[in-house]
Amino acid sequence: MIQKKICMLGGYAVGKTSLVRRFVKGIFSEKYLTTVGVKIDKKMVTVGEQEMSLILWDLHGEDDFQQVQMSYMRGASGYLLVVDGTRRESLDTASALRLRTEEAVGTVPFILLVNKADLKDEWELEDGEAENFAGKDGTVLQTSAKTGQGVEEAFLILAGKILEE
Repeated sequence: MIQKKICMLGGYAVGKTSLVRRFVKGIFSEKYLTTVGVKIDKKMVTVGEQEMSLILWDLHGEDDFQQVQMSYMRGASGYLLVVDGTRRESLDTASALRLRTEEAVGTVPFILLVNKADLKDEWELEDGEAENFAGKDGTVLQTSAKTGQGVEEAFLILAGKILEE
C-alpha cells in the first residue's frame, strides 16, 4: 500500500474543511469552523487495483491578512484547489495560490473544485470561467460538501492522476 499527501488549498470559507469532513466522515455541518494552521486527516481508497492511504492536509484559508505557508506543501503529491462558486474573488485567490504552489513544489496534479453547487442560483462565476482557469489539460468539478455531489469523485480522480505520475 502506498501513502500520498494531498493538500486542500483555497481562500477562506470556500468549503475545504467541509469537503474533507464529507469525504472522510460522510458528514456535513452548517457550523463554520475556521482552520488554524493545518488539520490532517487520513482515508484509505482503492484506485483500480491499488490501495492508497490519502493523507489529507486541510490548510487554513488564504485571506488578506494571512497567506498559506508554502512549507506545508512540501511532499505533496497533488492538491485540490477549492473556489466558492458564490464568490468570484475566490477564483482570484485560487489563481495566486496555484502560481505560488507551482513555485514551491513544481507541477503536481491538481483538480479545481467549484464548491457550493447546491447554491448554483447564487453563483458569481461565468460559464466556462473555471475551465479557462484550469486550462485544456485541467480537471474542473462542481462539488457540494452539503449534498455530497462530486466529493468522492474529486478525491478519487486526483488519486488516479497521482498514480499516473
